[in-house]
Amino acid sequence: MKTVEEIKAAIEAAVPGAGVEIVPNPGPSAQHSLLLKPERAVEVAKFLRDDPELALDHLSNVTGVDWLDKEITEKVKVTRTVTKTVDGVEQPIEETVEETRKRVEPGYLEVVYHLFSVAKKHGPVVLRMRTGNRSDQVELPSMTRVWRSAEFQEREIFDLYGVVFKGHPDLRRILMWEGFKDHPMRKDYVEPDDFEYEPTAHDEVLRRAQAHRALEAAAAGKGAAQ
Repeated sequence: MKTVEEIKAAIEAAVPGAGVEIVPNPGPSAQHSLLLKPERAVEVAKFLRDDPELALDHLSNVTGVDWLDKEITEKVKVTRTVTKTVDGVEQPIEETVEETRKRVEPGYLEVVYHLFSVAKKHGPVVLRMRTGNRSDQVELPSMTRVWRSAEFQEREIFDLYGVVFKGHPDLRRILMWEGFKDHPMRKDYVEPDDFEYEPTAHDEVLRRAQAHRALEAAAAGKGAAQ
């Protein structure tokens, strides 16, 4: 099979402006992946499936990843003008100092696709797509139109991570029920404490449910008193 660098070159030749990036894997497997621009991802996917040498006709697995916002501390050199007294005369002098600054790198949701070729008996080729952020820019194109096996797996990622797959034929929750709020596989997900769906609450679950009901009862009593 072609190397990841060769596959990247083949994609760029077939899909001008694809903007593919190699994401290195530092682990022992060295299983590097290809990061795709969402706006050209379906074109790239069709090329990978239909190219006679690659013939990546089987999508085996789709995975979601949640990357939280990251606070980065970095040292930067800053040139500033200060006033200093030289020979009894105040003069403006430029000096360079090093400052420590913090910035927040926005998080995003990532979807990872593992492709194989049944016809050529090779793989995997790993593709990645990333959302703009974790809040209001969570749309990515669905790969269901290229590999039908993406249908249920993208629904699972929609359900558990909140990625909205544009062009998906039946995008709805698959594990949680309709009306369920939030996405349980996100790293900042907070479990509810009422556990109305837990018919046999026990141990820590039971204690949290009892505490929740006690708070509800206290709030109701306060409201009635007013």
